Amino acid sequence: MDFMRKKICVSVFLFFHVWFCTAFDVSTIPFNKGFSHLFGDGNILHATDDNSLQLHLNQNTGSGFKSSDLYNHGLFSAKIKLPSDYTAGIVVAFYTTNQDVFKKTHDELDFEFLGNIKGKAWRFQTNLYGNGSTHRGREERYTLWFDPSKEFHRYSILWTTKNIIFYIDDVPIREIVRNDAMGGDYPSKPMGLYATIWDASDWATSGGKYKTNYKYAPFIAEFTDLVLNGCAMDPLEQVVNPSNCDEKDVELQKADFSRIIPRQRMAMKRFRAKYMYYSYCYDSLRYSVPPSECEIDPIEQQRFKETGRLKFTKHHGHRHLKRSKSQVLDARNYGSEDEE
Repeated sequence: MDFMRKKICVSVFLFFHVWFCTAFDVSTIPFNKGFSHLFGDGNILHATDDNSLQLHLNQNTGSGFKSSDLYNHGLFSAKIKLPSDYTAGIVVAFYTTNQDVFKKTHDELDFEFLGNIKGKAWRFQTNLYGNGSTHRGREERYTLWFDPSKEFHRYSILWTTKNIIFYIDDVPIREIVRNDAMGGDYPSKPMGLYATIWDASDWATSGGKYKTNYKYAPFIAEFTDLVLNGCAMDPLEQVVNPSNCDEKDVELQKADFSRIIPRQRMAMKRFRAKYMYYSYCYDSLRYSVPPSECEIDPIEQQRFKETGRLKFTKHHGHRHLKRSKSQVLDARNYGSEDEE
């Protein structure tokens, strides 16, 4: 493994007006030491040093890879550069799951990038599923403050027994703190790390309004500096003894990336105020009672409709279209909104 101890100073004053440094103790791993192909073998291109690879999507197939092991908690991370130009209808996903092993009771944590029309801000979502609760997904949707196709940015998922944090470039954008009321909705079984690119024209960009155009193919997502920092488990081990990973769990919980310092929390709050445009916590049509982990801020709540989507004024130039309840409750369209 290529061990790197980094102290990363992140300037985010352009939109957060703060500076902070976080110490990330991480280890990168070559592809052949920790990963294998998932599908679309001909569309997976490896760098000669085996530390970087490309996933391609063309008219024939997408592609993807997965970690060779499952992990009982961990920090999972990669630097990713997304496809450029017109990428509507395309999803690039970076996520943890155990669906291959636990068919009906799987857990999952997602970054999903939802395609882009050139000139528009990139949109993405984070999500959480626990114990097969696919009808109780916990989507949040946001826009990015940069063009992710211009250069690499680091995306990280921290998962411990106590909390889950999604990071972009070491900036926390979302935290889920475990509580007893969540029960099995909090991911608790070992998961692997996955990355895929695929055609999701029916829902990805503005709820399916804009489709994949293969005139611009191949669509290429690039990955480098992969991180698997967790307690590895045998993927075939159906019954797991959690105590086998107690030492690693303690190590993870003591790490700097497991704690959000006050300046980071301020940065996360400002990111969410400026860039989050859908929250399941404020979607009262979907959840008449917000899930137990939701902390409802009455002032923030005023910014959202009963669908959990932002209220836009005429200044934003967005059209207001009436939707039936069935449309609102369609899982694939949570948070979608029409673009100009």
